[in-house]
Amino acid sequence: MVYGLAGLLAIALLIAAFTDVRRRQIDNWLNAAIALLAPAYWAAQGLHLWPDVALQLGVALAAFVVLAGLFALRMMGGGDVKLLTALALWLPAMLFLKLLLVMALVGGVLTIVMGMWHVMRRRKGHLKIPYGVAIATGGLWVLAGVYGPALQAATAG
Repeated sequence: MVYGLAGLLAIALLIAAFTDVRRRQIDNWLNAAIALLAPAYWAAQGLHLWPDVALQLGVALAAFVVLAGLFALRMMGGGDVKLLTALALWLPAMLFLKLLLVMALVGGVLTIVMGMWHVMRRRKGHLKIPYGVAIATGGLWVLAGVYGPALQAATAG
């Protein structure tokens, strides 16, 4: 069940990246689905209400407060805030920090590449970066690190 839910999360992350590239938007239904599947994931993982689930909720709340501040400063889109907050419900604090690190690195490269493309095409106006791609990459990276070795061991043995 854990692998199935992790697979659903991976698919949702790919959808988020695709829609952000295509429309520069991450749909609310997708963010809600990710958030609403978190309790099923907690149950499949065998998390206890205290302290495990409480810590997950605390990480998500802290993420939302910080990211909502960035949204208020127009440094981040609303869909990105909601996606990261929903992901925080799934990941322990250290894995969420790892996601943020990978996201920042991928986002930096993405910004440079898109900025160069913007300049080469001589476009005017505000450059919109599909940061859902960076978020999805960070999420998939973390999922691969957690579940990849177990899947390799299961198929090798």
